[in-house]
Amino acid sequence: MSDLPERISVREVGPRDGLQNEDPVPTEAKIELIDRLSATGVQRIEAVSFVRPEAIPQMADADEVWRGIERAPSVRYSALVPNLRGARRALDRGVTEIEAVVSASDTHNRKNVNRSTGESLDDIAVVIDEAHQRGATCQVIVSTAWGCPYEGDVPVERVVRTAGRAVADGADCISFGDTTGMATPRRVRDLVGAFRSAHPDVALNLHFHNTRGTGLANVLAALELGVWDFDASVGGLGGCPYAPGATGNIATEELVHMVEDMGVATGIDLAAMIDAAADAERIIGRRLPSQVLRAGPRTRIIQA
Repeated sequence: MSDLPERISVREVGPRDGLQNEDPVPTEAKIELIDRLSATGVQRIEAVSFVRPEAIPQMADADEVWRGIERAPSVRYSALVPNLRGARRALDRGVTEIEAVVSASDTHNRKNVNRSTGESLDDIAVVIDEAHQRGATCQVIVSTAWGCPYEGDVPVERVVRTAGRAVADGADCISFGDTTGMATPRRVRDLVGAFRSAHPDVALNLHFHNTRGTGLANVLAALELGVWDFDASVGGLGGCPYAPGATGNIATEELVHMVEDMGVATGIDLAAMIDAAADAERIIGRRLPSQVLRAGPRTRIIQA
């Protein structure tokens, strides 16, 4: 374990990626959840997505949520944008960290945004330039990085080539998204190794879903490769419309529980994050998949 990073950075994506896949919840409840998460010690929160309301009604109140949250000085807040129009909306509202997304799978990209992967990369180049001109950063998320629900396995070379185009266009960071939970530790090693060989100095974030129960195993494989930046979703919020019955992202409290016990710091108060997960469960009105939410930390003692 001595080769693991001493500390990791966790981006909480429940308010965007999690709630985007749930039935719409009231604006006030979203603001309440983000404010609660801001008090857990997490240092980054993906708060909203600036998309067309008719496309994703769950994010129709992005402006109201962005205005309404109480920003903690220690937390960086970001927004996902689908295109240049969304990027300009975000930048006009003072967002300083945006994320743009493209699928490594051409079929998935066409299903998602009705354009080829190459066409999306052309658009993202303009988004990156706009962000930089206005003093913001732009991370490029390469989704379906470990497989596509339409095409199956996506070759590692294609994923790295897609990410490499974004790097060449000035992306500040690359994120690989396991969109439908098709990653396994071996495949994580293959992709991270190939990307590191091609772009050793580019910041890398990993975004795992727990669809097939391998989410934390994938994190461990990545940690052993020196990756230190991960997405997670409070309570395991979310799912995926392309993977029926799928759970959401890895649960933030489960990630914290595991890595802290391995001696890897997160800066996150586990008890506070578990409380936030219980709040998220109340807000959406259904049982969330997090096992740490159910059982509590391993240090919990039952009175005899």
